[in-house]
Amino acid sequence: MPDLSLHLVTDHRVPFPRLRDIVDAAVSAGVTVVQLREKIATGGELFARTLDLADVIAGRCAFVVDDRLDVVLAARSRGARVDGVHLGQSDLPVDAARTLLGSDALIGWTANTAAHLSVAHSLPARTVDYLGVGVIRATQTKPDHPTPLGIGGFAEIAASTALPCVAIGGIGEGDVAALRGAGAAGVAVVSAVCAADDPGSVVRALRAAWAADA
Repeated sequence: MPDLSLHLVTDHRVPFPRLRDIVDAAVSAGVTVVQLREKIATGGELFARTLDLADVIAGRCAFVVDDRLDVVLAARSRGARVDGVHLGQSDLPVDAARTLLGSDALIGWTANTAAHLSVAHSLPARTVDYLGVGVIRATQTKPDHPTPLGIGGFAEIAASTALPCVAIGGIGEGDVAALRGAGAAGVAVVSAVCAADDPGSVVRALRAAWAADA
């Protein structure tokens, strides 16, 4: 299992040349998982960006694509190192993704209710590697997000499952220790890094905050 402690989820509002530099700096500074999330790019654009970021990351951390299992499969067929996919509740079934990607792929699944956990627990072992749980706080990067859980709500979900839970949604450096204490296997950030003038510095601060509660 890859280190899940610090995920960078990309922001489609950032021009791709800048995003490429952000990812490079963030990975160099200690991000452990990069998730390429693109909500408006065409399939061809997303495929090209996936190949590009796979080259940038170059195996230094895990790399997954949000939603688009087809893009992951296409990129892997070209020899790109794409470790897996992160799927939402309305995406393709996670068991189908596991069948297509194989046992070594990294598969995350969004879950933020008791019903979601019930489905996750009904799946065969190793269908899902981790759960993305949120949002912790309201965030503009996902305007249609569910009601924020807060750290207490996250803790309730994390305590209800043996699956690793990665917190996401409006997270800043000051939240990291509390979320780790609440049972998080990791935290995922978007704006905190993608909107920063010095992404590497922010990542180092997040890593220090995570390590401080170890």
